[in-house]
Amino acid sequence: MTLDHLEDFERALVVMAHPDDAEFSSAGTIALWTDRGVEVNYVICTDGAAGAADPTIKQAQLASIREVEQREAADVLGVRDIVFLRQPDGELRVTDELRRDVVRLIRQYRPDLIVCQNAVRNYSNIYGNHPDHLAAGQLAIEAVYPYARNPHAYPELLADGLQPHSVREVLVAGTEAPDHFVDVTTTVDRKVAALARHRSQHIPGQDFSVRVLERMAKMGEPHGIAYAESFRRLMSA
Repeated sequence: MTLDHLEDFERALVVMAHPDDAEFSSAGTIALWTDRGVEVNYVICTDGAAGAADPTIKQAQLASIREVEQREAADVLGVRDIVFLRQPDGELRVTDELRRDVVRLIRQYRPDLIVCQNAVRNYSNIYGNHPDHLAAGQLAIEAVYPYARNPHAYPELLADGLQPHSVREVLVAGTEAPDHFVDVTTTVDRKVAALARHRSQHIPGQDFSVRVLERMAKMGEPHGIAYAESFRRLMSA
């Protein structure tokens, strides 16, 4: 299955835990959307200060570096805006305050579609089980339903002029049983180029793109696709 049925949607919001999560999970799909004129915006929940190939770098410095890298990567894909929530990397928790922040952004950007991470532990892929990923996924899903659409949730947002909004669809990345496969063969080079902007995450002497391309090829092979990205598709509206 591809996303051809979604040609009529206009806005997407990508909610992820760390800088580079959006590129690893869905950069090829995002590039397809922006090429069609879809407005794509990011919400990055943590500062990314706990993840670096260089152990000598200070966390405050790394956080600044990673924001720059994320902006560069997003520019490659044609993403419009990035909101950094700057929660401590490795300590993301689902709180009422953070959920309200995500609800605020959904009501502000009014996306037709949201991309988020899996909120359920996935035993087929240990790397998808970072606690921050799980928390970011839960924040996004709870914000979509029931809070963003409920006029009685967070009445202070109504006072700010932010009306309730119902998201039509959610694509969840990193699930154990994906049911939605996107052919990103034409945009895989953009995905690799965007990931290359996250220089602080690269291990010297290792070509990160080999693993990325192998995984995408494996994902697409059963569906006759050279390179695929996969999601669990949820209908919410």
